[in-house]
Amino acid sequence: MNKSIYKIAKMDCPSEEQLIRLKLNGIEQIQQLNFDIPNRKLEVFHSGDTNLITDKINSLNLDSSLEKTEITSESIKQSDDTQQRKLLWQVLGINAFFFALEMVTGFVSNSMGLVADSLDMLADSIVYALALFAVGGAITRKNNIAKMSGYFQLLLAILGFIEVLRRFLGFAEVPAFQTMIIISLLALVGNAICLYLLQKSKSKEAHMQASMIFTSNDVIVNVGVIVAGVLVYFTNSKIPDLVIGILVFAVVGKGALRILKLSNEK
Repeated sequence: MNKSIYKIAKMDCPSEEQLIRLKLNGIEQIQQLNFDIPNRKLEVFHSGDTNLITDKINSLNLDSSLEKTEITSESIKQSDDTQQRKLLWQVLGINAFFFALEMVTGFVSNSMGLVADSLDMLADSIVYALALFAVGGAITRKNNIAKMSGYFQLLLAILGFIEVLRRFLGFAEVPAFQTMIIISLLALVGNAICLYLLQKSKSKEAHMQASMIFTSNDVIVNVGVIVAGVLVYFTNSKIPDLVIGILVFAVVGKGALRILKLSNEK
């Protein structure tokens, strides 16, 4: 059995982990994957050479590189599909809940930052849902679901950009900064819980705190909306909210394009 260690510079949250799992799903020579998100490393236990594995990982454009491959006598843990599904349902439920909460409160409070953050939560929900279909499932089904989800997510991002443009032109009121701050703080807690569950499941307790502190995309988005809410309070202007909305919609759109690229590749 060989163990190959990859450095993946842009693997900074569990969503990237699930995209990698989806990409490598179905490669028969792979026996086990061990992810270390804080240190941005992936251990692949496999037979044969690394050519196919490396090509698949590199195609995700996560700034990855193969550090080394060595023969190992480490024991391979048998995968537990039931436990993996349970975990994915938990994090999917958390993300779906905050998607709905932020979407509703975003429109009620007139905050595009919250609406955009809700779509970021939706993007994570899509990734986890795709991972659920991939657990013990067929690659064809996974690709079809991924393609539909990617187009849906891209459509939402485009509509978001259009709405931001409309509001920039003056068709909007100043958002309620209190709602922006409170809901984003709750979403930040939700992301921390997801990270905790995912790290705990791998029995790598030492990395849990590092992962929660680590500046993942989701945490940056939550903090960004909070900062925008504070700026709205001090400036009594809608501009900070619209700026953070544009930035988050760009992240959502980029994620949608990545999913579409993944679904169109064999």
